[in-house]
Amino acid sequence: MASIRQTLGKINPMLYAENCRELLAEYGTIDKIPADKVKPKPLQEHTLTYDSSSETLEPIYFFILDLMETRGMSPQKLIDNFASSPGSGHFGELGQRATIMQQQGTRILGDVNTVLRSVLNIIYDLREFRIRLEHYDNLKNKDKSVSDAAVLSLKQIWLDRVDINKGNSSVKAMAFQGGFQTLIHAFLAAKDENLKDDNGNEMDLNEVVKRILRPRIQEFNIWLKESERELRKRYELEKTYLRSQVSSLKLYSRWAKPYLKAAEQMEMKDMSRDAGLVKAFNTIIFELSLFGKNKIDVKGAALEKKLPVEFTEERFLKTVKRDYFSCTLVEFRFRGIPQRVGGQQSHYVFGGKADVTFSAYSLNGDEVAMFEQEVNRGDVEDILKLIEGVTTESLSQLQNDINFFLEEKENKKEDEKKTGEINPLLALTGYYDMPSSEREKIKTETFGKKMTGIFGFGGPNKEEKKAKEEIKFIRPENWTEEKLFRVLANQNAEEVTFDIFDIYKKGHGMPSYT
Repeated sequence: MASIRQTLGKINPMLYAENCRELLAEYGTIDKIPADKVKPKPLQEHTLTYDSSSETLEPIYFFILDLMETRGMSPQKLIDNFASSPGSGHFGELGQRATIMQQQGTRILGDVNTVLRSVLNIIYDLREFRIRLEHYDNLKNKDKSVSDAAVLSLKQIWLDRVDINKGNSSVKAMAFQGGFQTLIHAFLAAKDENLKDDNGNEMDLNEVVKRILRPRIQEFNIWLKESERELRKRYELEKTYLRSQVSSLKLYSRWAKPYLKAAEQMEMKDMSRDAGLVKAFNTIIFELSLFGKNKIDVKGAALEKKLPVEFTEERFLKTVKRDYFSCTLVEFRFRGIPQRVGGQQSHYVFGGKADVTFSAYSLNGDEVAMFEQEVNRGDVEDILKLIEGVTTESLSQLQNDINFFLEEKENKKEDEKKTGEINPLLALTGYYDMPSSEREKIKTETFGKKMTGIFGFGGPNKEEKKAKEEIKFIRPENWTEEKLFRVLANQNAEEVTFDIFDIYKKGHGMPSYT
């Protein structure tokens, strides 16, 4: 796994990689360089070692954290790893807590799976209901061919699911007997109990078939009315049940996340080969990383004569394409002795040796975005991936189906509109074939905007497009950025990084040469 320093070296190897030439010769382009092959080289580096088994390590961390915050750097914690020696009491107690979190998370995930299976079954049922209801809707269609097809479909359903329960006296069973071969065809062709065809003429059937057919047609017509009402009622009840199950699924997901997150955070990093971690010793090792940055104020720097005076003009400021930041990376490595502090709520304090490294970097806006992208892609954010994978993604896979049924509205068919009300140009784009929800979004827009939205001329706005696109390379710097903005960011980064290092030394009575 690549370190934070190596990740920064991959982003800008020309500045922050000692072996830049070798890497470019081997891999050709910057985007193909693996981060773990980089030999990091910050602008400036200071190392501080503090060893005291009687004093705790927390004040060191929080002093530097507060110092960065007072400088307006908004520090982010990028790395937070630890490992205890197997023979220590801290290892055993933390293992018990992790087991409790894992058991609770597993129990809730079992409930999540149960509800998820229920949601799947409801969606499948709703799809079946939806298909049946389409036949009932088509009965009212003004197109005679569509309504006739719907009647035939419903008659077939009645024969297969209702009448078949009568056994040998069902229409299908009797149709295989002698003298009743025309029974099914007559049943499908008859409109009502009068047994007349489409032209109004009475069907040519023998009296025995007519006596059997008339009550069956009457039964079908009664079933047609009652089944539609019951099916629509069942359809609405199923949608209500789906809504409650989805709410339960989201609730269980929220309950599971804290336990899964806590269990993941209690997992120790594999440091078994670290010489400072002996199995039988009472030892613990921490690895922490803080990253803070300050944006370069171009106008303010110009007023302070650090940049040309012309840079204060609004005309120039509008031409600045990207921001520059002076950055500080603080890496902590603690090797401590966990000591149990008694009381009603006992806990551990840690005293020992702390190695703190302060590194200075300067990054532009594109480099900061790529750095955050690389950090999120690595193991630093694995906990979030785990949680999203077991709780959120399972629901998102069904989200389209869930939204279709829960947000469904009764809308009139657009094809029933008069021809004069339809815009022919919009019809060519498929506007009237869109779902009603999509048409509602652009209904109030001007004609030009409608065409833009449908054809996609406008596309997503800049913010949406930037968020969706993955940054694969950094745009080259122009002369102003390279010779002025970058140089100023380098100077500020070196000054701020040294100040944090020097202030800590002065505040703790250590030698300082400033």
